[in-house]
Amino acid sequence: MTRAEDLAHRLTSVRAAIRSAARDSGRDPEEIRLLPVTKFHPASDVGILRDLGVDAVGENRVQDAVEKATRFPDVAVHLIGQIQTNKANAACRVAAAVHSLDSVRLARALERGTALAIDRGQRRDAPLPVLVQFSFDGDPARGGVPESGLPELLDALSGCPNLVLSGVMCVPPLGREPAEVFAAAADLRDRFAAEAKRPMELSAGMSGDLAEAVAAGSTIVRVGTAILGPRG
Repeated sequence: MTRAEDLAHRLTSVRAAIRSAARDSGRDPEEIRLLPVTKFHPASDVGILRDLGVDAVGENRVQDAVEKATRFPDVAVHLIGQIQTNKANAACRVAAAVHSLDSVRLARALERGTALAIDRGQRRDAPLPVLVQFSFDGDPARGGVPESGLPELLDALSGCPNLVLSGVMCVPPLGREPAEVFAAAADLRDRFAAEAKRPMELSAGMSGDLAEAVAAGSTIVRVGTAILGPRG
């Protein structure tokens, strides 16, 4: 089996799993976007996925996002991993969205980077969509902001005209029930949407907990291993 055939088979299976999970929870499958996560896989896989109808992928590292966005400018690259502030400028040049906003410091770095990219015409002519990474357990080692830190972060975002709050992202901590974590994140997303008076995304669910995320209301599922296979 060629790599293209393998990816096509895996992609079809995951799309079918999303449709099934949506039906089981009474949702419209069209409300849920699949974001294949290509971290630690070669840029050539992005090209194969593009030919299979994928128009957006997720990346953890800024340097890999830059490479893949440069090689395949017709595929949107979402940054889903932690971003060091010294790499914010590069991130803002290539990211279609950032799912891992978790600090005031990063918000300010992304604001500066986005303003610079727009001013210089560096692949950006509009504000950068950002999702707040919600930390369910408050463990700083895993990234994310606990609920107690949200007021300060949201206040900082209100002063960042080049960033647009687009929703919530979460990763369940080990040992916690994914459904519980996703429900808390969905509640937070709904609160953001009510306050902003516009729809918000919930970026939740990976290969092992996709069904629970869809049931909780996820609108973006980030699937790596089930599509790309074991990490290289």
